[in-house]
Amino acid sequence: MRNDFRSIRIDTEKCEGRMACMRVCPTQAIRVRGSKATLLNDRCIDCGECVRVCPNHAIIPQTSSFSDFSKFKYTIALPSPVFYSQFGKDVSPSVILNALKKIGFDDAYDVACASESVSIAIQEYLDSNKSPRPLIAPFCPAIVRLVQVRYPNLLDNLIPIESPMEIAAREAKHLKMKELGLKEKEIGCIYITPCPAKTISIKYPPRKKHSFLDGTISISEIYPSLVQVLSKSNGDTIKTDIRGLGLGWPIVGGQVACLKAEDCISIAGLNDVTRIFEEIENGKLKDIQYIECHSCPTACVGGQLTVENPYIARGRVLRVVKKFGSVPCQDRDKIRELYQKNFFSLLGKISPSPVAPLDEDISRAIQKMRQKQEIYDLLPKIDCGACGAPSCQTFAEDSVKDGTSMGECIFISMKKFETLTGNLHDTVLKHSRKVRTT
Repeated sequence: MRNDFRSIRIDTEKCEGRMACMRVCPTQAIRVRGSKATLLNDRCIDCGECVRVCPNHAIIPQTSSFSDFSKFKYTIALPSPVFYSQFGKDVSPSVILNALKKIGFDDAYDVACASESVSIAIQEYLDSNKSPRPLIAPFCPAIVRLVQVRYPNLLDNLIPIESPMEIAAREAKHLKMKELGLKEKEIGCIYITPCPAKTISIKYPPRKKHSFLDGTISISEIYPSLVQVLSKSNGDTIKTDIRGLGLGWPIVGGQVACLKAEDCISIAGLNDVTRIFEEIENGKLKDIQYIECHSCPTACVGGQLTVENPYIARGRVLRVVKKFGSVPCQDRDKIRELYQKNFFSLLGKISPSPVAPLDEDISRAIQKMRQKQEIYDLLPKIDCGACGAPSCQTFAEDSVKDGTSMGECIFISMKKFETLTGNLHDTVLKHSRKVRTT
């Protein structure tokens, strides 16, 4: 069944149809008609690039709000490791976790330590499993969605290992259930996210029936409250600090740093990701064991819902890793034992989600394909976007699918106008000659 929910929505009241979103969309999922942008759900991969560039802030990430969590008896904040990079160099991860409890959460749980355990599980899988190579990291939901939409042949290359945020949420809930005697549904785990895509992986996890997380709040939304609390902390000291190489996961190469790096590569940005995926489909890169993939060009520190400059944030991540990363937070032998018990495994299959065909009926689809080519042959083929479609190919497809008028193409309209004015000019000359001869 096709899932039409996406992690963004377009506020038509704010939208002025300025086309920045349409031009930046990597899967041509946006059209602009009548000075308003519209989203084609079957093409959208939830990368959030449109959120980043919209000059009117008309594209809204669909995250949760604090009121959504009032139904839970106990709430736990799980901040993305990116969150630690949004504050000054003297603010340690543990201080940030403590501050989250001061703004209304009952508890806060570190995800970076779970990232380290997932890294160990990934290496165990690489060493013991003979599945197709290279294996692809599935921890960026936009990457998974891209594979579903455009590269379904690579679905088996997505490594079936649970994400750190899910591991952390599962552990946090089980700990509190045992400690407080609560039921799982009475505990709300909220992920503090750097991007809207995480909402999709929580609402519709690709390999399983439900997520252990109950919603997301954006870093940018919660940041002001944390700054206010931190400014009043008066140098609070926390005895226990967060540690481990998992703190480096938010930057390019953070995952690979925990693995046998000579057999792995790290890529970021959808242009480079699509190029690598095409090389894999063409039978290349078979000597590579694992590919760390990020849809954002600067990885998770460059997420659309962050507040800090991604390059400054990257420097802070490196500083935190240098200070706290040298001491492991996980016992490798214990993690190996858990791996053998399928603690990290995802057994379900990820289904492809191809773009809707021109028509469900094959004979009509073939006919529409011919019509599409005929329309395309009439177009200027310069992909100017003035029609509200990102390319002449997509305009031709829209004309066949939903009857978009050829008059929407400015070049077609200009030709019609030239023909009309030419005919009008000839008619005027013809009648003027008649007037002179009478």
